[in-house]
Amino acid sequence: MKWLKQWQTRILLILAVVGPGFITANVDNDAGGIYTYSLAGAKFGYALLWSLVPITLALIVVQEMCARMGAVTGKGLSDLVREEYGLRVTFFMMTLLVAINLMNVVAEFIGVATSLGLFHGHYHGHDIYISKFVSVPIAAVLVWLLVTKGNYKSVEKIFLTASFFYICYIIAGFLAKPDWTDALRATVVPPSRHVLFEKNYLYMLIAVIGTTIAPWMQFYLQASVVEKGVTAREYRTSRLDVVLGCVFTDVVAWFIIVACAATLFAAHQTNIEDAAGAARALKPLAGRYAYLLFGAGLFNASIFAASILPLSTAYTVCEGLGFESGLDKKWGEAKVFYWLYTILVGAGAAAVLFIPDKLLIKVSVLSQVLNGVLLPAVLIYMLLLINKSTLMGKYVNSRFINWVAWITALILIAITGIYTLMPK
Repeated sequence: MKWLKQWQTRILLILAVVGPGFITANVDNDAGGIYTYSLAGAKFGYALLWSLVPITLALIVVQEMCARMGAVTGKGLSDLVREEYGLRVTFFMMTLLVAINLMNVVAEFIGVATSLGLFHGHYHGHDIYISKFVSVPIAAVLVWLLVTKGNYKSVEKIFLTASFFYICYIIAGFLAKPDWTDALRATVVPPSRHVLFEKNYLYMLIAVIGTTIAPWMQFYLQASVVEKGVTAREYRTSRLDVVLGCVFTDVVAWFIIVACAATLFAAHQTNIEDAAGAARALKPLAGRYAYLLFGAGLFNASIFAASILPLSTAYTVCEGLGFESGLDKKWGEAKVFYWLYTILVGAGAAAVLFIPDKLLIKVSVLSQVLNGVLLPAVLIYMLLLINKSTLMGKYVNSRFINWVAWITALILIAITGIYTLMPK
């Protein structure tokens, strides 16, 4: 029975540490992410599936670095950047993050509005649907109450539950009845050079990378590890949390691309305006259940990310500028943190109500591309920090992790440069 007690101890330790890595990776499949993956499948079929394999490896490496830095130093990423490289660098990086994150928050509330708009009915000959002027304000209030009135443990439990709801997309992928042989082959074999160097393909590739390894994730994950109280002694279990989250989120991304490739691309319906458009188009092609699952998953993802993204931004800014932050602190103890969160939620919701939807959708896709463009700068500072033995001691990067992280940054810089220099 000794082995049973050992396993019970291990399981309890995993449950105590699991959360930050799994939540951070899964919230990455937000409305903007779902739209990006849907568009990737609709426009290019299975041709972008191969990219998810190296992207998953890079995501695991990058997220593990953040978890390790948080556990060893007990400080958030922006806090470390400010201490080691000064306020000017930190302020510049945070300004870019706030701008991009605000666009992402807007995209989340677009997701709320469009997903609830999918569920409509008829009453006395009239179409009944939920207007965005009703759904978005209510969602904004619920998101605000969830975060500001809860503590870290209660909020984390809700977020973990929301993470598992992404199984909807895996089921929708099966209902789409794809050609599994073609899909699996495309996962390990890149397309021809002609496709790889097409300008629109590169743009979508940058968006897929940016939406999967978004810069804000690194700041949020490290802050969450610190707030949860994970230490260097618990680091190995925290690493398992990160790996599970990264693998699960990219499996979901794979099924979203496959579902849209098997239906929309196959039917030549490549001009979808948003993730809700993808769901509507799936209805006659994959059946009512796939349509409902896609819509329900979109609503869950939008609410989930509308909570996390402003929270991540508030953590980043407050750490960088030296203000108090954290869900376990009262409003009076962390006024800047809570006010910034409130402003971001309010501004994101208001934008959906007053700016035309088509413009917002373009901004949401652009925000994923900008994530990819900004990521190398964040990665370089992370690598400089984590390889400082005075800061990390024996927990500095291994040679393999350094290679993967540096290659990821350099490849992104190269892709962005090639895309920029390409003629229109």
